[in-house]
Amino acid sequence: MRFLLTSHGSTGDIFPVICLGRALVEAGHDVRFATVNLFKSDVESAGLKFVKLPPDWDQSGFAEAMRELTKSKNPVDLLKMIYSEANPFLDEIIEILRRELTTADAFVSNYIFGNLCRLARQMEVPCAVTTFAHNAIPSYSKSPISLPRALKIPHFIKKPFNKYLWKIADFYLCWNLNQVIGETLIKNEIGEMDSYLINPADKILVTVSPTLFQPKKLWNEQFSFTGYLRWQAPECEQQNTAVEAFCNGEKVPVLTFGSVTFENTRKIMRRFLKHWPKDKKIIIQSGWAQLAIERSNNCIFTINKISHDQLFKFASVVIHHGGAGTTASVLHAGVPHIVIPHFGDQMFFAKEVKRLGVGLSLRLSRWPEELPRAVRIVERSKKRLKKARCIADTLEAENGSGEAVKELERLVVESKEV
Repeated sequence: MRFLLTSHGSTGDIFPVICLGRALVEAGHDVRFATVNLFKSDVESAGLKFVKLPPDWDQSGFAEAMRELTKSKNPVDLLKMIYSEANPFLDEIIEILRRELTTADAFVSNYIFGNLCRLARQMEVPCAVTTFAHNAIPSYSKSPISLPRALKIPHFIKKPFNKYLWKIADFYLCWNLNQVIGETLIKNEIGEMDSYLINPADKILVTVSPTLFQPKKLWNEQFSFTGYLRWQAPECEQQNTAVEAFCNGEKVPVLTFGSVTFENTRKIMRRFLKHWPKDKKIIIQSGWAQLAIERSNNCIFTINKISHDQLFKFASVVIHHGGAGTTASVLHAGVPHIVIPHFGDQMFFAKEVKRLGVGLSLRLSRWPEELPRAVRIVERSKKRLKKARCIADTLEAENGSGEAVKELERLVVESKEV
């Protein structure tokens, strides 16, 4: 079978789809991955065929765009900002995907740009989307908005009430996004979005743990919780030796904000350095924000690009932003979390970490001052560590990529039977 994959965004958006592509290749399929040039080497090193999409930014360009996204006020505002960034390139993206779809048996997009599946449907190519944000999956048991605690809904009307709210939310989201890219979609003969949450594609793969996060009843058969799709950068023996020497047999806190960027990085890190105990070891991954300290300190080790699995095996606790990919990596590592959410679904994942009993969260505005105390609390918590290790054992037994491949193969076969 010939699969065309596409994904857009930062590392956390691209790497899960690389994992899916690699699993499809290992199952004997032909796979092309259409994405930006920044991730070309990652795509090709996984054995996938690379198809270049605009924009042709380097990492600093994406970091600048990420800085703008941190200013979003709510999830709808965030999506509108993402689509505004993409709109100048959308004509070319559609042209390239239309050309590639002529020889594809199936098309897979990430959820953020699930509207691209309209193009596949137009060309009668079965399509799927992948999503790691299970809070955006329609459910009869929960509302898409936070309702007042005083509003008690009788059990017998809860299901139709929530169903109605999800349909309203879907309409509202499409209306907002069509304000941004509707004209471009119409110009390219695709038509405006008519469903973003409920019916974006023929199949919706929810790539998080079904054991931990799947509701008792799914919206319909289009939605499948497959398990995590995780792809790691190659491990580096030299980095491993350096971190090992720094830790000297001790587990230490690890601070990483991944691809999140923000203003006043130097001032924030000065506040961190002022309050961090001088004799307490910590590893700082610089990430896209280029976190750094201005004064040398034997107890602070700074490292740049490194595999999460390689780094987190040295961690007593991981301090992170609550990105979906980083949260998944910490859960798989079996260590506790301290989440400092910046924007978007990071707030949701911070709540999930607390719900699972494997960590706590800090306010973004005060984290440099509050972090030392939080680290002491988490490192002393045997209960959080025990739960983290149990969850890691649960995730080890799941096979997200294998389940996703089965779903996609079934999608292609069923489309040919119609």
